[in-house]
Amino acid sequence: MKDDNFLRENNARHLWQPMAHFGDARQNPPTIITKAHGSKITDLDGHEVVDGVGGLWCVNLGYSNDVLKEAIAKQLYDLPYYSAFAGTTNPAAIEASYMVRDFFAQDGMSRVFFTSGGSDSVESSLRMARQYHKLRGEPARTKFLSLKKGYHGTHFGGASVNGNNRFRTAYEPLLAGCFHLPSPFAYRNPYNETDPETLAQLIAQTAEDEIQFQGPGTIAAFIMEPIQGAGGVIVPPQSFMPLMRDICDRHGILMISDEVITGFGRSGDWSGARHWGVQPDMMCVAKGITSAYFPVGAALASDKVAEVFESSGTEGSFFHGYTYSAHPVGAAAVVACLSETVRLDTKTNAAARGTQLFEGLQALAKKYDVIGDVRGGHGLMSGIELVSDRATKAAMDMPTMKHIHAKAYEAGAMIRLAANTIVMSPPLVITENEVQTILDAVDVGLSSV
Repeated sequence: MKDDNFLRENNARHLWQPMAHFGDARQNPPTIITKAHGSKITDLDGHEVVDGVGGLWCVNLGYSNDVLKEAIAKQLYDLPYYSAFAGTTNPAAIEASYMVRDFFAQDGMSRVFFTSGGSDSVESSLRMARQYHKLRGEPARTKFLSLKKGYHGTHFGGASVNGNNRFRTAYEPLLAGCFHLPSPFAYRNPYNETDPETLAQLIAQTAEDEIQFQGPGTIAAFIMEPIQGAGGVIVPPQSFMPLMRDICDRHGILMISDEVITGFGRSGDWSGARHWGVQPDMMCVAKGITSAYFPVGAALASDKVAEVFESSGTEGSFFHGYTYSAHPVGAAAVVACLSETVRLDTKTNAAARGTQLFEGLQALAKKYDVIGDVRGGHGLMSGIELVSDRATKAAMDMPTMKHIHAKAYEAGAMIRLAANTIVMSPPLVITENEVQTILDAVDVGLSSV
């Protein structure tokens, strides 16, 4: 490893950062994280903080799970790679697929298609949805419905169903036939409706109108996050997902639940859809599937979808895949991670610590007028939207947001900015004291403005 001076001199000079302005990264070099343990990370200057972001919604088991590390190391020695394309497979992939299917059997999932991450999983699900309808004799079903403020990855398909223009406008034109419904966001919505259940009904009616306008026989699938993560931790009304499930059923539209963030305990249950009592037709998972120790994702299908493919002869072949689909090292990481996830019962700790975090943020909202809205209450995913004026809901400016971020980091916690919202998604193994450290650090950041 090069020395510290080399790292500082070359920081952001050759490596382009994701989701960043390359010139700005050179002027304001990113923090260099050198090591991590448990729920804490340490930078090049030796400053240790609680990771309130969990890497990127993903390091569910923290940074020092030896069972997971040892499983990866062993698989590297036994079989570091072999293709899982038609004709060959590997033991780890077989076991991993069984465990993932078992994890989401309650959600109606029965088949597993491994990918390299969340964006891949969304892309795979969109392709699967289109082919499903073609196999059933409805080739006109090519369109997709999704929600504004939703996030579904960075591939062209995922960007097309994304509901945030930051991930769209620079790359348009995108995939044709993608249409967006209002977000179930009681704090900001086009109806100016603050009652959640009334809002759910209004969006459901908008969905019905859009489906009729497009033609029910032209829509392949509706995709949504059970809780919108990157959009600012937007928790939908209790009736919203069931309403959309009913609409999809009545019009022959597949429902895809994007569980890349909410799956594997992050939301306080093994899937986000369970909070709303809904079984989707397909699910997209990643992140917590290996606690980010290895890049793995999966597109999951129900019997309803799988049986159409499996009974369609050669036309049912899924001509889609990745070099690293069912990678043996990744699969070994899945097996170890899910075993540890169940053993540690991370969803229970996520629910308890998530309540602590959410209630702590609500207390801060009583202290600081700059907090316009506090969101969360389902596991370890919370957000506070900052405003310069509560009455008008005018968004806080970005320089102030960055100032708060820096002060919170100095005070002991890494937090994340999503526009004018501070998002927190710490490891699911975080302790009560570490959650309090995050709250204290956010308090320091807010007090500085």
